[in-house]
Amino acid sequence: MSLPYASPRWPAATLTLGMWALAAASVVFWGLRLAAPADALAPPVAAAPAATIDSAAVAQMLGAVTEKSLAATPEAASRFALLGVVADSAQRGAALIAVDGKPARPFRVGSQLVDGYVLQSVGLRTAALGASVGSPAAITLQLPVRPMAIPAPPAPVTAGG
Repeated sequence: MSLPYASPRWPAATLTLGMWALAAASVVFWGLRLAAPADALAPPVAAAPAATIDSAAVAQMLGAVTEKSLAATPEAASRFALLGVVADSAQRGAALIAVDGKPARPFRVGSQLVDGYVLQSVGLRTAALGASVGSPAAITLQLPVRPMAIPAPPAPVTAGG
């Protein structure tokens, strides 16, 4: 028994139509491909203007400390405490400096303390800090003034005791 609406001719006709559609698509594709110019050049790319680089801004973003930024931070002076100085007439020597409340350490002239601060010179009761040895001093530390020690009066001597 066969179904009245299923004709054996439909599958073959559908397959033939699909094959002709693929053949037509192939002819159109290859026709357009072969008709295109072989030496088609891409439009020239407009050159971007040369970018100017501000090296000071780049250095600041990367964390470099400049003389201007050292001088512009007055709260930086409170990070350092000068506790002692050993100096000669040529202002070379060492200073005993406490940094950020840590125990004091000796620093020679020309050595780096922290964050780009260098001990530039030492005096009789002072130490100068800056970005480098030859640059202007950003901070000048002074030894604290010690109060005069007043000797205690001698204890009274009692006789016969």
